[in-house]
Amino acid sequence: MDRARTTVGVLIGDGAPMLEVAVAPRVFGTAGFELRTAGEHPGPLSTTAGISITAPHGLDDLDAAGVVIVPGWRPPGGDPVAPAILDRLRRAHDEGATVVGLCLGAYVLAEAGLLDGRRATTHWKHLPAFAAAFPAVEVLDDVLYVDEGSVVTSAGSAAGLDACLHLLRRDHGPALATRAARALVVAPQRAGGQAQFIERPVPQLRAGDAVGDAMRHALEHLEDPSLDVDRLASAVHLSRRTFDRRFRETTGSSPLRWLLQQRVLRAQHVLSTTDLDIDAVARSCGFSDGVALRPHFRRVVGVPPQSYRASFRAR
Repeated sequence: MDRARTTVGVLIGDGAPMLEVAVAPRVFGTAGFELRTAGEHPGPLSTTAGISITAPHGLDDLDAAGVVIVPGWRPPGGDPVAPAILDRLRRAHDEGATVVGLCLGAYVLAEAGLLDGRRATTHWKHLPAFAAAFPAVEVLDDVLYVDEGSVVTSAGSAAGLDACLHLLRRDHGPALATRAARALVVAPQRAGGQAQFIERPVPQLRAGDAVGDAMRHALEHLEDPSLDVDRLASAVHLSRRTFDRRFRETTGSSPLRWLLQQRVLRAQHVLSTTDLDIDAVARSCGFSDGVALRPHFRRVVGVPPQSYRASFRAR
């Protein structure tokens, strides 16, 4: 069967999140594409919002789609994906369709084997479990979506908008993507990745353990610009070499990288809860000024401090 690039198939699973289900039909419907929305099985489908929906098309109708999208899915550990659905996705890919997994829809693509040897992403809360379940996939944790040509995956929830608008821009030009974004009142191309949304709680520190004591000392003195790895090692009476080795064994990270991450985490908190200027924010977490803070902040979070504040500061 011929597959039309302007026909978009949407495969909805039972128990999928309501927002993710709505993203692809809204974006491509706004752009004037033909939509073929099919359910995992006939009849009403449940959603996480407690609302039942009935898809207007059957699975066979997806065979005409040049783009097949799995917009979210039920959480891992639920009912398995039917082999017939996995086969249909493989066939769509083999016949030249672009296959897309939004949020937990990436799990379905991975189960079909479509992500083996490719880069992919999913919601940040599920990234460790996703990486463990599919070791043949190169999992990215700091992006809103991943374009591997014939296969596209996105991070959670609203990142599906970014992925769908990207597909419009890639395959049909920026003008159409911009018009769709304007109709949806969203940015045509959002900056940054999902790293800016990941929760990074202060770690649990064991009393009496040299590494834990060093971490505690660091968190109590982050604003001190002279605090460095040598001082942390000295504070717990270890040589720099021994401290570095034990820190890596305990945390999987170098002490310098961890220290910079904690300073950036402190900066995120200050940016979102105060009106301090960027230089003052930088000094509050141990950087000399905003110029010193910005490259580390952007590397860890994915966006500049000013952009982070505009998006996340308390109102």
